[in-house]
Amino acid sequence: MDYEFLRDITGQVKVTFSMGHEAVGHWLNEEVKGNFALLDEVEAHIRRLAGGQDSWQCVGHEYTFWTDGDEVIIRANELSFVNDELEEGMNYYDEESLSLCGTDDFLQVLKQYRDFSRSR
Repeated sequence: MDYEFLRDITGQVKVTFSMGHEAVGHWLNEEVKGNFALLDEVEAHIRRLAGGQDSWQCVGHEYTFWTDGDEVIIRANELSFVNDELEEGMNYYDEESLSLCGTDDFLQVLKQYRDFSRSR
């Protein structure tokens, strides 16, 4: 999972991720936007659920975050469409709308996101 932290002209942190993990960047850019309280909540649930059988999700405006303590799934809320509308042989391109990763890697991303956000 490759990613890069940048600042736009207003100073807002923007994150870009490699293919297969774009939704993680979209979640950070659209749902988190520097909200460290949300990151604290997410991290607390990941650690609480580690090794257990429960799960937790946080539904945002654009993306839903889900974890069972071992894995993280970030999915665009728009993915709840009906496939019956497509012509035969067609399918939706959703590679940028769904990402899965392990919690260790995800927690490392959050740490680096915090560090970059706090640096000027």
